[in-house]
Amino acid sequence: MLAHIPLMIVPFVLYNLGLAGLFGDFGDPWRAQVFSLSMLSGGVWTMSLADLLVLLALLVLFVEVLKATRTSNASVLDHLLSTFVFVAFLVEFLLVQRAASSLFFILTAIALVDVLAGFAISLRAASRDVNFR
Repeated sequence: MLAHIPLMIVPFVLYNLGLAGLFGDFGDPWRAQVFSLSMLSGGVWTMSLADLLVLLALLVLFVEVLKATRTSNASVLDHLLSTFVFVAFLVEFLLVQRAASSLFFILTAIALVDVLAGFAISLRAASRDVNFR
């Protein structure tokens, strides 16, 4: 049953925990610098919590796309739950003032890509399973 839980819920929960003050009590916790690295070019590359959250969401998207390639009866449940997660992202983006940020919009777009890719991959796989004689 745990295999059917949409992993995009993880960035959603982490974002909301950050807004609740779990990662520190400063204005926007997602702007906090995690580390910086001096490059050979002389530039300095910095990574913020927001960057790490987007990276996590992209890794989760990759796993979700891999999950969508499975063909089983439970794949409908997977798509339904992923759709609910996207709707939760969208509703929060539209109705919660602190969620009206570029970071949350990007996470919402990644959730949408998860839903669309899941349906597209499943439909494509299902069309290969149908034999017409």
